[in-house]
Amino acid sequence: MIKTANPVKRLICYDLDGTLAESKSALDTEMGGLLHDLLAVAKVAVISGGDWPQFQKQLLPNLPHDKILANLSILPTCGTKFFRYNGDWTKVYSEDLSTEEKTKIVSALKKAVETAGFTAKQVWGKVIEDRGSQITFSALGQQAPLAEKEKWDPDFAKRQKIKAILETVLPEFSVRLGGTTSVDVTRPGVDKAYGIRKLRDLLGISLNEMIFVGDALFPGGNDYPAKEAGVVSIRVGGPSDTKLVTRAIIASLS
Repeated sequence: MIKTANPVKRLICYDLDGTLAESKSALDTEMGGLLHDLLAVAKVAVISGGDWPQFQKQLLPNLPHDKILANLSILPTCGTKFFRYNGDWTKVYSEDLSTEEKTKIVSALKKAVETAGFTAKQVWGKVIEDRGSQITFSALGQQAPLAEKEKWDPDFAKRQKIKAILETVLPEFSVRLGGTTSVDVTRPGVDKAYGIRKLRDLLGISLNEMIFVGDALFPGGNDYPAKEAGVVSIRVGGPSDTKLVTRAIIASLS
């Protein structure tokens, strides 16, 4: 039997929160430099449940702004939005929910949180956010301190209870856990695998030519669908691990 070599990896995909940067925080200068070096030898994509403004705040400020950004694809809300760089960032598409769908989801989220008994006494910023193609519940608000977020639901039990309630009243939608305190509601089939397949179709790069790097690559984690899609996946424990992985990828591709 003749063994064929593994295909060269042409696209490296990353999760954002917990992988490239701490939750809702900007990636540091070192990570920005590593991504820039990686963009010189491969195409890169960042896929997150967060919306475009989150990328503008967390990702873009610490990336050198030069023509090499043409190798970077940004997929907010798990790929239901797609941005490319051509001298400036341009939205390729946005698959938004209808007004009626949004109203139904927001109402169900409010009732589910109340029924589960997890209405927070103190919040920082919006608790329910309309991201166009996704409605996101953030238990402590979008701007909550990381320390508060990390201790609110470390074992996912609270959000699993909310998810179970939502799935009974929103059977026509997909409900997934995201970040440290979030629950995302989208149309069915929208997850990181959806974003991966969008990259395949738009960039013409096969799944076996990709690597996905994320911190939630476990069953039930919001990165796990990328692994289920058949992409070689590397689980990291945070940005420090991601730096080590990225250095190794750069070395292998260089």
